[in-house]
Amino acid sequence: MSKPEVTLPDSAPDELVLDDITVGDGPEASAGNLVEVHYVGVALSTGREFDSSWDRGEPLTFQLGAGQVIPGWDDGVQGMKVGGRRRLVIPQDLAYGPQGIPGVIAGGETLIFVCDLVNVI
Repeated sequence: MSKPEVTLPDSAPDELVLDDITVGDGPEASAGNLVEVHYVGVALSTGREFDSSWDRGEPLTFQLGAGQVIPGWDDGVQGMKVGGRRRLVIPQDLAYGPQGIPGVIAGGETLIFVCDLVNVI
């Protein structure tokens, strides 16, 4: 797989929206698994990319469901299979909330990620 394009929704959702772009055929990710995910993140209000593991050349490794990432990721990556690509549209309450990340993500921002599940360890 290569770095994906991120399509923006027409409006900000009130809850997590998951769109499978490609369904993988490898092992399925579930809470407690250590997973490797390549991703691109875009802010809805600006349409600008704010982060990408592709640009760093290595996927993010984290324990799924352990609170090591934003709640929208913990919920949104579960059920993916290795080789899959999924778009997550994450409302602010499952992202960085009203505080955001100063200088990077505005408070109350809806985030869109395209995630590729690379591995379940």
